[in-house]
Amino acid sequence: MQVAQAFNLGSVRGAMFLPSGMMNRNWRVSTGVGVLAIKEIIDVPVPKARRSLTVVRQLADAGLPVCAPRAAVSGDVVAEIDGRGFCVLPWAEGSHHPGAELTVNETADLGRLVGRFHQALAAPGVGLGPVGDRPRTKVTPANAALAEADRFLQIIATREELDVFDAATLKALRQRKELLAECAGEAPGDDLALGPVGWTHGDLQPLNLLWRDGAVVAVLDWDRLGVRPYGEEVVRTAQVQFTTDHGRLDLERVAAFTAGYRSQVAIADEDLVDAVERLWWKRLTDFWQLQWHYDKGDHGPDRLWESGERLLQWWTAHRDVVRAAFTSR
Repeated sequence: MQVAQAFNLGSVRGAMFLPSGMMNRNWRVSTGVGVLAIKEIIDVPVPKARRSLTVVRQLADAGLPVCAPRAAVSGDVVAEIDGRGFCVLPWAEGSHHPGAELTVNETADLGRLVGRFHQALAAPGVGLGPVGDRPRTKVTPANAALAEADRFLQIIATREELDVFDAATLKALRQRKELLAECAGEAPGDDLALGPVGWTHGDLQPLNLLWRDGAVVAVLDWDRLGVRPYGEEVVRTAQVQFTTDHGRLDLERVAAFTAGYRSQVAIADEDLVDAVERLWWKRLTDFWQLQWHYDKGDHGPDRLWESGERLLQWWTAHRDVVRAAFTSR
């Protein structure tokens, strides 16, 4: 196995492909130097992955729960083989838990941990460059979102026979158009979010957190490391972690998570409210799951479309209590 040779892993005694990853390809491999995780880098360019993996090494040295990458024989953290990039990480034993399964105390601890990561990523020794200009966040106009909804309605209309997903999407798109018409004047005023900005993980969803004995033992997949408003990461993390199966936010856990974060990083109420409203508008105007399904022929995110529509309907009807949960102390 070329990857084993590139990283001097010794004999490979067994390998198991891990199908849960949506973007990259991952294996659990038993080798002469122990049990390891091998990742084929697909989702980001290799230079960006190399930078992120180097930062992860620094975070591990700082005592944070991450998997420090193994160096290849060349000394690099990425080996390029036949035009493909691979990295090797220690295998971390733990479980993925949906946010609704966490206790309130675990939820607050997770918020504190996100704050610690933001502080660590801002430290000079971690090797990241200065934040630079405040990043701009895309604000899709309501008319553009309506046009995209109509495009997918037209695609479905041309099908000779509708499957279950088509039929459900037809109904959901009509409901989405009604929401867009009702809320067309609620778009964020500009593309500059409020509040502190810095380096963030970018995708703190349940599959990227490993838990053991009530604590996070590893934060995985740093491919989306980038500069963002801190409020954006806080609100997005809470949304993906604490959306229930019934399509609503667990407001008790949202409040505990946010309070935990604010015990580490100062962020004002108005900054969090701005982030909440921006994410709501993004969800209202975004159709990425349908772009995957109909444009790319990839049905992996189908379930995210269905659950996302339930959440959007509930969130739009409860915007005031959602804002209150994120700003409660």
